[in-house]
Amino acid sequence: MKPEGIFVPNVTPFDEKGEILFDALGDLIEYWVESGVSGVVANASTGEGPYLSREEKSQVIEYIVDKVDGRVRVFAGSGSMSTRETIQLTRDALDAGAEAALITTPFFFKPSENEVRAFFIDVLNSVDLPVILYNVPKFTGYSVNPSVVSAIANECSNLVAIKDSSGNPGTMAEVIRLCGDKINALSGSADMILPTLMLGGKGAIIAVGNVIPQECTSLLSAFRNNDLATAGDFQMRASFVNKVLVRENPQIAAIKAALTKIGYESGIPRKPLLRISDEKMEEIASTLSLV
Repeated sequence: MKPEGIFVPNVTPFDEKGEILFDALGDLIEYWVESGVSGVVANASTGEGPYLSREEKSQVIEYIVDKVDGRVRVFAGSGSMSTRETIQLTRDALDAGAEAALITTPFFFKPSENEVRAFFIDVLNSVDLPVILYNVPKFTGYSVNPSVVSAIANECSNLVAIKDSSGNPGTMAEVIRLCGDKINALSGSADMILPTLMLGGKGAIIAVGNVIPQECTSLLSAFRNNDLATAGDFQMRASFVNKVLVRENPQIAAIKAALTKIGYESGIPRKPLLRISDEKMEEIASTLSLV
């Protein structure tokens, strides 16, 4: 199973007490599924995965699996700082019904390239689940070397994809060149959806997909139909929304505010993250009116 298409790393709605609003999540899932996405990725960074307990992570996966009822794929973030905990969380994801795990490179302590390689090989050899390697320098503090990704892909057949959020076309191109057909390349940056597809990538797992899923799926459809002008137009829209929601504002709070503006209950961030100001809310509303 090598994933392709547009995937939403879903937000996790919380109430004022920090409890998960499952009914609100259910309504959002219907919005994304009806927009034609290929899947949902639970417990990722946009879903405030680091703030969820082990039990909550399983509950969220189980809820999403039940709600989508086979209509789209369900993946789950299961990365952690240590090899031991990552294996535990990935096994939990499998037990909860996830079809693949999204695993970030180890963080806090900056590992060597050999340690990154060993980390993934240990995890991949310990779980019976397809794995997507998640390269996200803005959260880990470093970008994984494409040669390391290739080495892991050569050794472990259950590495099926990479989500690259570096935003660097050179990194994406080198991963695709080195890995060939062994794994699928997915953009983790909204600015890189079309460039990734043109380089030979197969789709994206992107935060703005929470808010503008139809635009993202339309971009992919236009590309597949060889309508590059239309694909380019949708790329500009995605990049504009990404600029406001991800680059210029606190990502989690801004995405939840945007969902509220378009009529969906999305809750508030879990502390220590805070909701955005009324002034920023108006800026977001103006942005959405232009898309």
